[in-house]
Amino acid sequence: MTSLTAVFQMARQRLIAPAIGNWARFYAAKPAAPAGKKKKLGKLGPIMEKKVIPVETDANKLVNYVCGSNYLKTGEDIKIKPDSEYPDWLWTLNTEGIVPLDELDPNSKQYWRRLRKLALRRNNQLSKLKKF
Repeated sequence: MTSLTAVFQMARQRLIAPAIGNWARFYAAKPAAPAGKKKKLGKLGPIMEKKVIPVETDANKLVNYVCGSNYLKTGEDIKIKPDSEYPDWLWTLNTEGIVPLDELDPNSKQYWRRLRKLALRRNNQLSKLKKF
């Protein structure tokens, strides 16, 4: 029986152990980092370096083109057209900020949505103050 056990152990070492060893060997291998650069490690891992984005300083281009509108590698930015080529509603858009609730029409959907939003905010603030 000892010879049979010895045969099984020999077979296990030659057949099973190398297969397991090869599989386990590559499990925790770390990728090789470039020799010249080392990434800084922060609290949560490597810190991403900020990319410096070039800023357009040419006054002529800033006046005549929409800078940054071309996000592709090829092509150029959109040229600004004269005001007459744009629709009339574009010039009536509110760019000042939020219109107060008093100036809104009570018959509009926007008025009631704003009123509901303000009431929800007020109730949430009041619920924070309640002590049980």
